[in-house]
Amino acid sequence: MTPVSPRHQQIAIFLTALFQHFCEQRRAGVVLAGPAQMKVGDVAREPDVMVLTAEHADRVRPSFVEGPADLVVEIVSPESRGRDRGDKYYEYEQAGVREYWLVDPQRRRAEFYRLAENGVYELLRADERGRFESRVLPGLWIDVEWLWQEPLPPLLGVLKQWGLV
Repeated sequence: MTPVSPRHQQIAIFLTALFQHFCEQRRAGVVLAGPAQMKVGDVAREPDVMVLTAEHADRVRPSFVEGPADLVVEIVSPESRGRDRGDKYYEYEQAGVREYWLVDPQRRRAEFYRLAENGVYELLRADERGRFESRVLPGLWIDVEWLWQEPLPPLLGVLKQWGLV
């Protein structure tokens, strides 16, 4: 695999930091970033970012996560586009990853999927203000435009908007 771009890394670090602060403040779960490995059945993946809610924190082992994370984010790169939208999408769906975010900085597009009761992903939309609220982490929302800003918004500013500081 080719190395990821600096923009890919910036977005992954931004989201990881946001999730980490949110989960610490709310005692909502565990946040891990690649190359942390998630094993589901015979498949092992290294999502860019993953969150295990407090009820599933026991899935974290010393060197991997055993079972599905509750929320997985993949930052799409030209080299990973097919894998992120194909193999990983179906593997995460079948494994029971409750929320799957696909962030494509090159196309300035973010897609948010939630696992429906029938076990199939449904596409969720941002609201009329351009905000997407996680169903896995109630109270956590992002303004999708943040992901395309250069530089990315200051972490402290987002935490203030969320009322965490």
